[in-house]
Amino acid sequence: MPQNLLDFDLAGLTAWFGELGEKPFRARQVFHWIHQAGVTDFAQMTDIAKSLREKLQNEAVVRMPAVNFAHVSADGTRKWLFDVGPDSGAAGDGAWRNGIETVFIPEDDRGTLCVSSQVGCALECTFCSTGRQGFNRNLTVAEIVGQLWVAQHGLKREPNRATGETAERPVSNVVMMGMGEPLANFENVVTALGVMLDDHAYGLSRRRVTVSTSGLVPAMDRLAERCPVALAVSLHAPNDALRDRIVPINRKYPLAELMAACRRYLVHAPRDFITFEYVMLAGVNDQPGHARELIALTRDVPCKFNLIPFNPFPDSGYEKPRSEAMRVFREILQDAGHVVTTRKTRGDDIDAACGQLAGRVADRSGRVMKRAHREAA
Repeated sequence: MPQNLLDFDLAGLTAWFGELGEKPFRARQVFHWIHQAGVTDFAQMTDIAKSLREKLQNEAVVRMPAVNFAHVSADGTRKWLFDVGPDSGAAGDGAWRNGIETVFIPEDDRGTLCVSSQVGCALECTFCSTGRQGFNRNLTVAEIVGQLWVAQHGLKREPNRATGETAERPVSNVVMMGMGEPLANFENVVTALGVMLDDHAYGLSRRRVTVSTSGLVPAMDRLAERCPVALAVSLHAPNDALRDRIVPINRKYPLAELMAACRRYLVHAPRDFITFEYVMLAGVNDQPGHARELIALTRDVPCKFNLIPFNPFPDSGYEKPRSEAMRVFREILQDAGHVVTTRKTRGDDIDAACGQLAGRVADRSGRVMKRAHREAA
């Protein structure tokens, strides 16, 4: 089977070229063609020797996930559904298609791409529609990087609605906040991050690439050593009792351990703060007392808070908080000296808002069935 070159960072591609008897600078040339120029046909890589082009046509491909469909929201937000193949365990005939979703959010000063790292998610946070879908598998490096390739090079060809001009680098920021827990797919995510940061590829700054985690403490330490980018922690609760219920990974890595890991990460991080993501659930975690608990919890962790109003989905069991509750909560944090942002709801008309991503997933974890039995009992 031909080697998919999207699975390699530059070091890996250089090593593979060495196996073919090719010099390292040839790997850099091809890497540049693929990621910066957006060329996938080796015959069009005009400064590569014809003999190498022919060799690559026999030995390699550049293949990203197929786009099933793309939607554009009224606010300019885009969502792609990528097909990452059949699952032979579904319905016994391999017909079920697994989907991952990617979202691009355009703003005046940046273009942010929200990238998925897994097909589904095994962590089962109770307010997340992706978690409700169950889990199939980790994405490959090619499937992670391929999301960026499609967005970057596809958007290059489309004029901006306001100016009519095309952008040379429409994606300026990447957040690993799509489907899945990035740090549960550690090696593939770190390799993909290396491609995103590489000046021969997308050349993104470490400050402009963010990994979001629900709190896998050992993997946070490994990320700090291997590829320290900006870090966002999906917190969502100010005490262990509540977080155990809505973010089950907290039972394994409770808040004291998570805060200690955040402090360790900041020694290596490109930013001098951790971003705490906090989905606001009406009557659950949005009371003034919860805000005051957050202040106490994070006293020793330089941080900013990103408050996210819950985006309802069918049978979630949660409701969106009232605007007044959001305002009071935010002001308590701000009065304590914290930087607080409230995430705008973008793309909700195409189910691209935070927590709404849920491609068609063949669940291999058994969690969906177990949950159904619990709820029926």
